[in-house]
Amino acid sequence: MLYQISRFIEQWFSSFKTGSEAFGVGFWNPLTWIIAFIIAFLIVYIIRGMGKSEYKEKTEQTKVFLSGNPEAEKEKMHVKASNVYWGFLETLKWLYKGLDKMHNGNVSDYVLWFVIILGVALLLIGGI
Repeated sequence: MLYQISRFIEQWFSSFKTGSEAFGVGFWNPLTWIIAFIIAFLIVYIIRGMGKSEYKEKTEQTKVFLSGNPEAEKEKMHVKASNVYWGFLETLKWLYKGLDKMHNGNVSDYVLWFVIILGVALLLIGGI
């Protein structure tokens, strides 16, 4: 029985040959993909339909939950990048001070540094 099922699947797939077997990899059949997307859409639609219908717009349900705290103004809620990376910047302050001295805004200097570092990296990779 299992052998018959596997033969059926093999014959079904072989009926959709599109030339990808010439490369030895891949399978492409638009009809199969369309059917797969339709099935996936139906599964998602059914799962979505099982959700609660108690939701009401423009009520307390739509407000952001902040552990019981009231929502402040957007400007006060925004987390600045300096706050997010504070520990990282504080730890590497010595490095940033050194890099800040080298920073002059000239693009050709940055390209030169890029070429030098790329050359060193290629030498290291080639030497390994």
